[in-house]
Amino acid sequence: MSESKSSDRRTVKTKKAIFQAFSELLKEKELRKITVQEIVDKADISRVTFYKYYLDVYDLYDKVENELLLNMGLITLQLADKPSEEFFKEIINYIYNNRVTFDMVFSPNSTNKLRDKMSRLIEGTLQKIYSEKLGISINNEDLVYICCYRSSGLLAVIQKWIQNGCSYSCESIMKQISEFDKNIEQYFSDKRKK
Repeated sequence: MSESKSSDRRTVKTKKAIFQAFSELLKEKELRKITVQEIVDKADISRVTFYKYYLDVYDLYDKVENELLLNMGLITLQLADKPSEEFFKEIINYIYNNRVTFDMVFSPNSTNKLRDKMSRLIEGTLQKIYSEKLGISINNEDLVYICCYRSSGLLAVIQKWIQNGCSYSCESIMKQISEFDKNIEQYFSDKRKK
């Protein structure tokens, strides 16, 4: 095995340990009360190792936030033309496969900045999808409010699911969200006919 592959694996493993420790601490206390020392103790690494990758706790949070938003943005863009059921299925699978990250996002001790950014990202994507699908302006007032409602509702259901330890299967939660969504689509369709 080459030296660079070995060092890449160590880097990934170390960052994962840091993130896991950070996520666990965020479940216990507010972001502003978490210290680098607590993270390194929990991750079983040195402070020097932590500072090799991050400036401080807030830099770690920002990097996690940026990576998550980038990934969610890519997923939503790739799924923009897909039916809403497929859209929600992929979102749910991504969240399930990244539960540790979403435990952090939906922690009562989180700043909610990340959740708000995710909500706006999903809301904007839904506006784009339905603006094109229905042939209306992306700024249509009804569309804006309905997409806000849908995005907030989706995240509220996902938050409850995550906080309950993903006790529902991915299929069950996706089915439930899709059912809610169909009712909203029907409402919007009926409203446009009036």
